[in-house]
Amino acid sequence: MTTWNTTTALVTGANRGIGRHFATELLARGATVYAAARRPETIDLPGVTPVALDITDPASVAAAAALASDVDLLVNNAGISAGGTLLGDLDAVRTDMDVNFWGTLSMVRAFAPVLAANGGGTVVNVASALSWFAFPGAGAYAVSKAANWNMSNALRFELAGQGTNVVSVHLGAADTEMARGLEGPKTDPADVAQRTLDAVAAGAFEVVVDDWSEMVKASLAKDPREFYERFLKA
Repeated sequence: MTTWNTTTALVTGANRGIGRHFATELLARGATVYAAARRPETIDLPGVTPVALDITDPASVAAAAALASDVDLLVNNAGISAGGTLLGDLDAVRTDMDVNFWGTLSMVRAFAPVLAANGGGTVVNVASALSWFAFPGAGAYAVSKAANWNMSNALRFELAGQGTNVVSVHLGAADTEMARGLEGPKTDPADVAQRTLDAVAAGAFEVVVDDWSEMVKASLAKDPREFYERFLKA
C-alpha cells in the first residue's frame, strides 16, 4: 500500500492537461512532486519543483534523473499526436514514435536505477484506448500507443526483480487541449489522475479509465471485422 506523504513523484508533461491533474492530485494526497515540462516556466502549480525536460533529448532525460534522485513514482504522461498516417508524412509518424515510445522508454531506462535505489517504486505509463485499435487519420498515434502498452508489459517483467511495478493507463478522449477538436463524450482529466493513483496504491497492473476503453479491450477477443466495419462503412 502506497503511503503518499512519503512518496516522491516526477510527472512529465505536468504543465497542462492530464499531467497537471496528476501533479495536483499527488500534492493533495501529500506527495512531493517534481513537475516536468519542456518549458518549466509554464508550470504554475504552487508546491511543486519545476523541472526542464524534453523526453526526446537523452541529455535532458539524464539531467532530470540526476536532479530527481529521490523519486519512487515516475508518471510518464508526456505524449503527442502529430496527426500522422502511416502512408502519409513519415516525419509525423516518427514524431509520434519518438515521444510516445522512445521518449517514454528513455525515461524508464534513466529512472530505473533511481527507483531501485529508493525501494522499487512504480512506473506509470499513460497509454490510450488507441493502444488496442486504429482509427482513420490517427494511425501513427495508434501504433505508438500500442507500442507503449506492450512496452509496459515487457518492462513489468524486466523491473520485477528490483521491486518496481509498471502501470499502463488507457482512456478514450479526455477533456484536454489535445482533444479540443474531437466530438463526443470526454473524460474529466482529474478522474484519470484519481483513478490511476488509486490503482497505483492497490498495486494494479493496468487502469482502464472509461467505458469506451473497456469496450475496445473486450473487442480484442472477437472477430476484428465486427469492430472495424463501423469505420470502413463511414
